[in-house]
Amino acid sequence: MTAGRSGEETGSRSGPEADGGSAHGFGNAYGSGNDGENSSGENGHGENGSGENGSGGGPAVAGSPAPGARRPGGRTARVREQVLGAVGPLLVEHGFDGLTVDAVAARSGVHRATVYRRWRDVGGLLADVLDAAGDDGWRPADTGSLEGDLRALNEEVQEALTEEPSVALALIAASFRSEEAARALRRFWEERYARCEAVVGRAVERGELSPPVDARRLVVSATAPLYHQRVLLHSEPDPGLPAEAARTAALAARAGAFSSAPATP
Repeated sequence: MTAGRSGEETGSRSGPEADGGSAHGFGNAYGSGNDGENSSGENGHGENGSGENGSGGGPAVAGSPAPGARRPGGRTARVREQVLGAVGPLLVEHGFDGLTVDAVAARSGVHRATVYRRWRDVGGLLADVLDAAGDDGWRPADTGSLEGDLRALNEEVQEALTEEPSVALALIAASFRSEEAARALRRFWEERYARCEAVVGRAVERGELSPPVDARRLVVSATAPLYHQRVLLHSEPDPGLPAEAARTAALAARAGAFSSAPATP
């Protein structure tokens, strides 16, 4: 479940390339932006900031709409794209401890006062990167079968966790250091898993599964082995794991492992 490349297709897909938004699919959680190419860097004067890279105490990120809200356009959107496009490369190059607001301002070409005013600290920057990643048109692939859909989903996760450098892994690691980033990452995953309920809905419509089915538990079970391998064990990628985990989850689902009892009144 990465935050996919730009695009607004939201219908059924015929292969694992189903994505949309700003990077590539289910697990990456990051839009690459323009990595600091400045088209309209700001040069005003303003408040100074502390430059610390902690999660930050103050109020919520200034200028960052709630997830799902319409994002501003024009110059404001360009500035946001420039700034957020600088965060990921700096994070993978220098790690959380080396990521500072001043470095983001320098890489993006946006005046440091503007960055401090809108994002306040590194926690605010990381949270907005994750919120922006969820503001896309990504949908899970429709391959025609439950196992195929889960395999396509796992292939996107595998790609995000094994690319070099992996911004997805860097953001996951950073979420352990910043409570603001951790909350944003939880929002991102909640929203991604909600979109993946369509995979289970299609399987029910095709007659592959009998309702009721706990869609979230099924999808989490299918994708969890990939995160366990790369995030917890730091193992080398297993090319066969996406298909194997998908097959196991699909078999368990057909056996009724994810059946959910109807809610009692």
